[in-house]
Amino acid sequence: MSPRLVRADGDTPLRVTVDGQPLQGVRGQTIAGVLLAAGRLAWREGPSGAPRGVFCGIGVCFDCLVTVNGLRDVRACRRRARDGDEITTQSRGEG
Repeated sequence: MSPRLVRADGDTPLRVTVDGQPLQGVRGQTIAGVLLAAGRLAWREGPSGAPRGVFCGIGVCFDCLVTVNGLRDVRACRRRARDGDEITTQSRGEG
């Protein structure tokens, strides 16, 4: 199955930027959902350099961390995207 954005009639569209790239989503979608729908399966690296994205999907594992509007360590699987959010990916080595 490939990730995609499925929009129903009446869904409110939203736009976020991820590392400067504009992405579209719909109201109620998580940041991870927006990233997955755009085809991004990984957006950070673990200590070994292995790609990380959504693992557990419920906010337990910390593999999906991003920076949202300057706030670090936001779990992309738990945070609902908001129109205008500026999201940057991060790696474990960043301080």
